[in-house]
Amino acid sequence: MKIVIAPDSFKDSLSAAAAAEAIAAGLASALPGAQLLQCPMADGGEGTLQAIIAASAGEVRRARAHGPLSGTVEASWGWLPASRTAIIEMAEASGLQLVAVAARDACASTTFGTGELILEALDAGAQRIVLAIGGSATNDGGSGMLRALGAEFYDAGGQRLAFGGAALASLARLDLSGLDRRLAEVTVEVAADVDNPLCGPHGASHIFGPQKGASPEQVLALDAALGHFADHAARALGHDLRDQPGSGAAGGMGFAAKAFLGAQFRPGVEVVAELAGLAEAVQGAALVITGEGRFDAQTLRGKTPFGVARVAQAAGVPVVVLAGTLGEGYQALYAHGIHAAFSLASGPMTLEAACRDAARLLRERAEDVGRLWGVVRR
Repeated sequence: MKIVIAPDSFKDSLSAAAAAEAIAAGLASALPGAQLLQCPMADGGEGTLQAIIAASAGEVRRARAHGPLSGTVEASWGWLPASRTAIIEMAEASGLQLVAVAARDACASTTFGTGELILEALDAGAQRIVLAIGGSATNDGGSGMLRALGAEFYDAGGQRLAFGGAALASLARLDLSGLDRRLAEVTVEVAADVDNPLCGPHGASHIFGPQKGASPEQVLALDAALGHFADHAARALGHDLRDQPGSGAAGGMGFAAKAFLGAQFRPGVEVVAELAGLAEAVQGAALVITGEGRFDAQTLRGKTPFGVARVAQAAGVPVVVLAGTLGEGYQALYAHGIHAAFSLASGPMTLEAACRDAARLLRERAEDVGRLWGVVRR
């Protein structure tokens, strides 16, 4: 009997790979003869790189890159040599987790480091770049990334703009002549589950700016600055993509990727499932177990359990979810290929305790599911 284990990470407690290991340990106790196939997953946010590498036997490469504010960071990126595919997780160089809460600055943060990782991929001979853009600390419309790739941004006095989204309000000339020509020969895919436009009340600044440190006044200024950038981009490129779904993802990185890199957007979990070979893994399986930290109605918006369930449903395989908590509306997922869902908590406990003991709790619930499954299969 084959069981496929395909969880997402459990935020602040377990990586997807660690979660898969805990589930496998619990199942092994209950079903010692089962074939347990671990396939860690992600949906384009933080942990996507780790999940893909764990599932695909790819290589992790490291590079020094500019962080979202001052200084540099050691960032990881992935390399799949057989397909010459680079996996770049924006959070590695431009992520919110790299900036202390008190220091977050949506006006000044930059995507320059993410552009440097793209250069690393180009230097390695990448033919395909998968850009996972969840968890960013930035609101610069991807302008920093473009500058790392050779574009130049000037003010009315002919001076280069400062980094960050706020500086785009002073943009007077956009020079694309130095943009790395190798980009024209590479397929770029953006893994994301955000469909916001670049500007307006549902755009990058209004929806995501506050969590990146923007005050209400700064949100308005950033929204206007991104609109000003989009005006220049439309004149330079001959088309305007600011209202395209996903252009507001990652503080406008989605806009730059679409407009300047010709990127195609795909649901993050779909990309990860493809690279991890999930469809092949579930063939002939008796059961799929997936999971995430919070399982609720929002999971329908393209989070990992929903994506895993779609793949399993196509193969006629039942799916069980193990989650840190079951939130409002999770039952709606029962109409989308998920057969049962269970919370990890065995009784009243604090969030801190649940995160600390997540591996044990996940192992115990997996054993419970395995024992029940063993009885059902008799």
